[in-house]
Formats: sequence, C-alpha cells, structure tokens
Amino acid sequence: MVTLIVATTTDPASINPANALLAMPGWDPTPSCLQDMKGFGNGAGGVRVLLHNKGIVEEDDLDRRWEEATGERVDELIFLSKHTAVSNRPALTVHPIGVPHLRPGDAAPQGGRPGWAAPPSPRIGPWLRHLKKLAQARNLVPEFEITLEGTHHGPITNTATMFLEIGSTDEYWKRQDAAQVIALLVWEGLGLGGGAAVGNWNGEKDKNRVLLGIGGGHYAPRHMDIVLKDGVWVGHLLSGYSLPMEDPNQSKAETNTKEIGGTWREAIKAGFEATQSAFPGGEILAHLDHKSFKSWQKNAITGFLGEQNIKIGKPNDFY
Repeated sequence: MVTLIVATTTDPASINPANALLAMPGWDPTPSCLQDMKGFGNGAGGVRVLLHNKGIVEEDDLDRRWEEATGERVDELIFLSKHTAVSNRPALTVHPIGVPHLRPGDAAPQGGRPGWAAPPSPRIGPWLRHLKKLAQARNLVPEFEITLEGTHHGPITNTATMFLEIGSTDEYWKRQDAAQVIALLVWEGLGLGGGAAVGNWNGEKDKNRVLLGIGGGHYAPRHMDIVLKDGVWVGHLLSGYSLPMEDPNQSKAETNTKEIGGTWREAIKAGFEATQSAFPGGEILAHLDHKSFKSWQKNAITGFLGEQNIKIGKPNDFY
C-alpha cells in the first residue's frame, strides 16, 4: 500500500510544495502512471507523488485509477492546494473533504458528489499540531494563521484523505517559505527522513476517541481549541453551512410542521460513517459548537445523535 500525494501544475500553492518535496532525497520517476500525468516514487517510504495539469478538485477517483495503472493500492491521499478567503489573510490550513449536505442532483461546483464524504485522514489532528510547530520555528507565525477548515469540496475519493493548503492570495500562494514548510510537514509527517511518522492510527484503547465536529464557522474555532491539544484525533468537521436546517416556525408544509427539514441529518450520518471507517476501533464522539446553534437546532441535533447512538463528548473527554 502507498501514500499518494497529489499536486497540480496550474497552482503555485500546489506545485511549489510538491517541487520542494521532490528536491529532498530518494525520489525517482515511476515507470508507469496515469495518462498525461507525471509520477514519482520514494521507495523506502512507499510514498508516491502525482502531478497533473487540471484543477485540484477535478480529478476524481485517483486512488482507484492509480491502483489500476500501477498495481499499487492507495491507502491515503494528500492533496496540496491553494486556499482562498474573503479576508485575504495568509494561512496554512488542513481539512477533510466532502459535500455531505448536498442533495442528489445538486450542483457541486467545487467537486465531489452530493451526499458524499471521504474518509478523513487520521493524520489531520497530529499534522495540524506539527504544522504549527514547523511554522513557528520558521517565523511564519503570527503572519500566517495555522488552522483547520470545515469539511468541503472534492475530488471524489474512497480513501483516507486530507488537503494541505496555502492561503489566501497570489502573493502568499507563491511564498517559497510557506511551500518549504508544507513540504517539510509531508516529509517528516510520513517519516521519509528516517524519523517516526506523525499521526499513524493504531486504535489504542486509552487514546481512541475521535472528535466529530458539528456546527460553528468554517475555521472551526471551538473544535480547534480541542484539536490543538496533544493526542486528540479529529474526523469530519461539519460547519453550520453543512447542516442546512429549516426553521419549523417558517415552514410552509401543510403536514407535520414540527418536522425540521433540510439535509442536516444526512450530513451528520455521512460524516459520522466516513469518520468511523477511517478510525477502525475508534470511539467517535460528536463535539457540538453549542453557541452556534439556536435552541431548536441544538435540541434537534442532540435528539438525532441519540437516535443514531452517537455519543456527545465534552472537551475533557478528548484529552
């Protein structure tokens, strides 16, 4: 099994970290690869780099396609990408992917399939903490914010996946110091330099609780407060926009007006099941950003979690 790192030549925040990583020892071109793409392997670590020339969210099923082309099974995917934000604030971000709140037939302008959530990489929490240490050591903090993002966009995968991003404007996408930090995160995080890899999940019983974030803004500040603590694992992060809920007082339905519509149930279920699949043997606990919900929303969500036998965790439950 191999780890597949994916970058696109069309994005400096993607190709620059990839090139910085490929400048480190041990890389060779792969003899077989996908059409119109370049591949590189680091045999000692079972790690591959795949370069393509489309948008980073446009190439679906790269895990399956790589296995079909090379015979190598992919057990994790790491995408390198730019990050955009209205604030234009420089940032280095880590996040899982999926669009579990979209209905069948809805457009998915940033890739993915409506109702789908990829298994979140177990490395997300440990790598966020390691990224912060690397960025601080190289004086990128406080200029760059180091943060999680909520679950969003594609491409479609069925393998444990995370995105590593540099934001948030052209000036920062091209920053070589930021690219070097992302490359070093991958190098050290996968143990390619000879040290221990960061974030390998083994399901130890005394450290097997996993945070499923529910509610809050895109940068998940209240979930972040927990995930920055050593030893905390994190799965999907369902921000408020991923939990569409129709106010029962505003509903025009003629029957069952107390029923709260929207795809929030489907989103929670998809996020939970994908997280569960990524952490075999783990205990998945929902962490609610209580301040982001109105009372009727919180009551509905806690009731649904109970129906699904999904436990709710308090901050101290994860430490």
